[in-house]
Amino acid sequence: MKKTLLAFISGVMACSVTAQITYGGHPIQWENKVADQSIPVVVMATPDYDKLALEDAITDQHKDVPYRFGEEFEVDYDFNHSGRWTEEDGLKIWQLAISSPGALNMSLRFDEFRIPKGGELYIWTADREEFIGKFDHRSNKNSGVLATSLLHGDKIIVEYAVKADLEDKGMLRIGQVVHGYRTFLKSRFMDEASQQRGPFGTSGNCEVNVNCPEGADWQIEKKAVAIIVEGGYGLCTGALVNNTNNDGTPYFLTANHCTQGSAVGNWVFYFNHESSGCSGTTGPQSQSISGSSLVANNGASDFALLLLDDTPPASFNVQYAGWDATDSEAGVSSATCIHHPSGDIKKISFENDAPYHDIGNGAQVWWIDDWELGVTEPGSSGSPLFNQDHRIIGQLFGGASACQGSSGNGQYDFYGRFGVSWDNSSNASARLMDWLDPGNTGLLVLDGYPEGFVSLNIDPAATSINNVPASSCTNVINPTFTLLNHGSQTLTSCTINFQLNGDAVQTINWTGSLAQNQSIEVDLPILTAQNGANTLTVWVTNPSGGSDEDLLNNEVVLNFTAASGISNNFTLEIVLDNYPQEVSWDITNNSGNILYSGGTYADQADGATVTIEGCLPDGCYNLNMYDSEGDGICCFYGNGSYNLTDANNQELASGGSYGDIETTEFCFNQLGVENASTWQPVVYPNPASNSMTIRSEELMEVVKLYDASGKLVLDIQINANNTTLNTQNLPDGIYQLLTTSGSQQGSSRIVIRH
Repeated sequence: MKKTLLAFISGVMACSVTAQITYGGHPIQWENKVADQSIPVVVMATPDYDKLALEDAITDQHKDVPYRFGEEFEVDYDFNHSGRWTEEDGLKIWQLAISSPGALNMSLRFDEFRIPKGGELYIWTADREEFIGKFDHRSNKNSGVLATSLLHGDKIIVEYAVKADLEDKGMLRIGQVVHGYRTFLKSRFMDEASQQRGPFGTSGNCEVNVNCPEGADWQIEKKAVAIIVEGGYGLCTGALVNNTNNDGTPYFLTANHCTQGSAVGNWVFYFNHESSGCSGTTGPQSQSISGSSLVANNGASDFALLLLDDTPPASFNVQYAGWDATDSEAGVSSATCIHHPSGDIKKISFENDAPYHDIGNGAQVWWIDDWELGVTEPGSSGSPLFNQDHRIIGQLFGGASACQGSSGNGQYDFYGRFGVSWDNSSNASARLMDWLDPGNTGLLVLDGYPEGFVSLNIDPAATSINNVPASSCTNVINPTFTLLNHGSQTLTSCTINFQLNGDAVQTINWTGSLAQNQSIEVDLPILTAQNGANTLTVWVTNPSGGSDEDLLNNEVVLNFTAASGISNNFTLEIVLDNYPQEVSWDITNNSGNILYSGGTYADQADGATVTIEGCLPDGCYNLNMYDSEGDGICCFYGNGSYNLTDANNQELASGGSYGDIETTEFCFNQLGVENASTWQPVVYPNPASNSMTIRSEELMEVVKLYDASGKLVLDIQINANNTTLNTQNLPDGIYQLLTTSGSQQGSSRIVIRH
């Protein structure tokens, strides 16, 4: 026997499907919609469906046995012995068709997977209705193995294209072909009236879609849960879990028994496979991660902690679930499970009574006597058990609960205990604490990331610092701070503490009335930043005269760059190549301090243009352009370039063809050091409202006014000793006033408040 999860997912029947992390593009001549019949074909044997049915009738009886939906064929197809090579438009193209007559869906496992930069792999259906890819050098894994998601149909084409002039063509070797022969489960856990619910499995009629009204309070936690598939087997359910660094490291918790006889490097994890509503029967299958490594496991509490090979991208909108490692029975009053029963879309089950400690199958477990709503089924194994505070306390090991018509059968389930898994070993490979508390903070309770769920009484949160540009062309800032009340008790007072760089800590004693989930923007005083990099930290203490019950969300930090004195605007325009995730840059001063930086640009399309604006004081600087692969941004993998210009559109630096790094020095020196002057006109009133007067003993020639972002808002040519500026139409804020008299130039900070 193999593993314990669910069933699979495949691409929606559309022209383009990208179920795994892929990098754009499409197969050769995809728009033609006519498959080349001359591509060599290998044909799989016809499965023995009667034999499979007899075996499935037995294995489908058990929750801790994986749901089999496909027959696995072990094969050996590679560049040298299978398929064909052709040449087209400077590319060498390898193609192989694989036919498995009668298959409902197909997938592959590459036992050797190595693509050089300049190579692209696609896998598409013979009817040219869907494909996965492109896979390229970014898809390479340390294991050298890649398992793919499913494609619908019984014939697929593997297509690999590589630049003809590349000496290294890479290597692909297909070691397994999966023939999907069923998409739903028939077992004792289903009643006769059950209907097919999803493309990978059918759960009982008593199961509840996670997006039914009953799941309204669990919309954050559901985003952590995924279904696991390997080859022709649905294994288990599991969930992403947070760590005390709150950094999105893709740790994934499931059951230890799911890993037995299985290779976690071949697992495929599908996220957000759920119906959009309560009555839906299918859901998206377009977000998956291929591959993982086992970092810790222990049969004493039946847990396995994996590290996914790739971090789910922002488009997946995942959550890293919080947890409670205290293992306290007294601290748990109810429990909730989010899972994929029998390979179905995501479901939710509720236990309104308190689970309790017990022994199940030799492991230390939480025991559920009977679910009040919903149950679990084969494929639910490894799914997270949440306490009433929406934190994981265990993962499903086994049990006998099932649907009986539209209700549960009143039977039990049991879950390996998270608190036991936490430190029930002296070995890091057999416990959770080393991985989920990497800084050894000693925390035993942690909320989810990036959102989390808090159901505490007193819980103020520091949400954001606002009204400060990331790059300010003045060293005077006027920040605001957003205070949020996460707690159920109305927040009536607190102390807002703030510190700029290493300056003294200042405080504001706030009073008001904030109900749960309400926020307010609080004005901080005008602050003077240092030239260059700055850090502003704001944190909250003393809430409503009580004790804050969650100290993890009290602080927010803002890093920004400021320029004092005369500043010079610049624009950096970068045209990315076909690998934007390799490109980064920074601007440093003569001391090597980084004043501006950016990249990499994995979220940008190939060939996209990125524009950055900023300002710097007079002086000389270095623009450093980086490429992590050492091949610049032009011209082998796209025609990228960069161009740095000043406010007058004069070129300061440009290029694109470089290796790991290209450094260009550029200078701003508006006045020249020898012409620097302390001359300064008189400006009043300051702060100003509708007007301000500028008076000077010297004859002023030019008056310019810049806002906090460095944008020029007033430019007046005069020849007078005094002038009045109309400011009534200018927004409130901080401005930089520059006045010119001959070779002298003065700079003043102006505040406008109406």
